[in-house]
Amino acid sequence: MRLTSLDVFRGLTMAVMILVNMASLGDTYPWLDHAPWHGLTIADLVFPFFLYIIGVAMAFSLAKYTSGKAPITKQVYWQIIRRSVILFGLGLILNNLLWNYNITEPKLFPDLEHLRIMGVLQRIGIAFLASSIAILLLSERGLWILAAEILIGYWLVMTFIPAFDNADGVFSKFGNFGAYIDRAIITPAHLHKGSKYLSDPEGLFGTLPSIVNILFGYLTGAWLKRQSVSSKTSVSLLMFGLAALVIGLVWGSFFPINKKLWTSSYVLVTTGWGLISLAACYELVDVRKQIKWFKPLEIMGLNAIFIYVASIVLIKLLMVNKIGTGENAKSIYESLNNQLFGWAGALNSGVLFAISTVLLWLGVAYLMYRRRWLVKI
Repeated sequence: MRLTSLDVFRGLTMAVMILVNMASLGDTYPWLDHAPWHGLTIADLVFPFFLYIIGVAMAFSLAKYTSGKAPITKQVYWQIIRRSVILFGLGLILNNLLWNYNITEPKLFPDLEHLRIMGVLQRIGIAFLASSIAILLLSERGLWILAAEILIGYWLVMTFIPAFDNADGVFSKFGNFGAYIDRAIITPAHLHKGSKYLSDPEGLFGTLPSIVNILFGYLTGAWLKRQSVSSKTSVSLLMFGLAALVIGLVWGSFFPINKKLWTSSYVLVTTGWGLISLAACYELVDVRKQIKWFKPLEIMGLNAIFIYVASIVLIKLLMVNKIGTGENAKSIYESLNNQLFGWAGALNSGVLFAISTVLLWLGVAYLMYRRRWLVKI
């Protein structure tokens, strides 16, 4: 069984990711950028949506093992480890391990002393590894208990244990316990430079609750497999989503919704929106069979990992490389944006450039689809 709606949902998430990533390169509307600290915007939904989608897909890819139809051998675990390592490695490459994206002044050797260790793909790799093992070893009831224990335990630690080397506050950028763990284990030189090398938005401790996003996705997929393809199922997904939203918002009143801290309330709110989004895709694509209207998104969803990596490389190339010389030389992005959409104003030009980039990657995905090129790891 394959959920076409899940491919559409994945493609939609990819399109939104490219849109917000490109729009945030310059001046942009607040709703297209990440929340500065506490709060939630469209941009803050992308990463947890990817994790949730991975979980839903795992309900189908691991079905023969979780159902007992196939034995769980060492080879199964090695495949999971292999995929996790590849994801982590790709993340390191995107963090400038092998090159610095400057075409005119390439570096022959990476700056290992200041290499950022963690990142988006690294967090996905670790969360995928941990959640896969949990799914193979535990029953669905056990997964619910594990998810609850992680969210509650994370809340208690983050609320009552401050950083031992910073007194800014338990929910502050540098005074939270997760930032302390990053400084102690990863060390400041290998943290995100945008956080003054004192914390990391994809740090180690914050990866723990992100595992729950995958587990919730898996439990959704396992439930969907037992349901008939009908509007009743769509409504149930919607109701589950609204329930998660309400619980997350209530929890957020005393454990702030925060992407960089990946708070437990953030997990529930983003899972709620994930359920609601999946419900809409499921109803339109799987129930009402309106796939022709969403075919471009389905195609993009089929090659998500390639488009993700390639789009990040493109962004770095556009931002690092400059046209001209001297202090006033502009990046390729700035030059192209001004020439193509400068007439629209600072805010709108960035949005138009971002939309154009989404269309570009839709075209790439279509060409890959026509040639039956599917990049998987």
